[in-house]
Parts: sequence; C-alpha cells; structure tokens
Amino acid sequence: MQHYTRILGLSALMAACMTLGACSNMSARDQNTAIGAGLGAVAGSVLTGGSAAGTVGGAAVGGVIGNQVNKPPR
Repeated sequence: MQHYTRILGLSALMAACMTLGACSNMSARDQNTAIGAGLGAVAGSVLTGGSAAGTVGGAAVGGVIGNQVNKPPR
C-alpha cells in the first residue's frame, strides 16, 4: 500500500510541475485570466458549500474579471 501512495505522490508532483511549466510563455493578460479563474473557483466553492455549480460559476466570473484587470484603454 505504501508503494502505491508513493507513486501517487510522485505523479501528482510531476503533474504540478508540468502545469506550472505550461504557464511560462503566457501573456500577462492570460496569466491574470488563469489566476482569476482559480481564485473564483475557490471562492465559489467556499461560498456555496462545495457546490459544483458554484465552483464553475465562480471560475467563470473570476476568469472574466481576471481578463479585464489592467486592460489597456482603447
């Protein structure tokens, strides 16, 4: 059982490293969108008691807000 736990932990670590590496060439606006979606998902989940709809809704709203932060004027 301990062997499977170690494999699972190493797999999660590798997945996290690959995910962070994928963000290295994102623009500032793309990074703000991703951060906003992540924070919105957490906030939506907390505010709705873990509801899937609240989590998805929070991610959508957070992504839109993150996308609009520091937007250059027209």
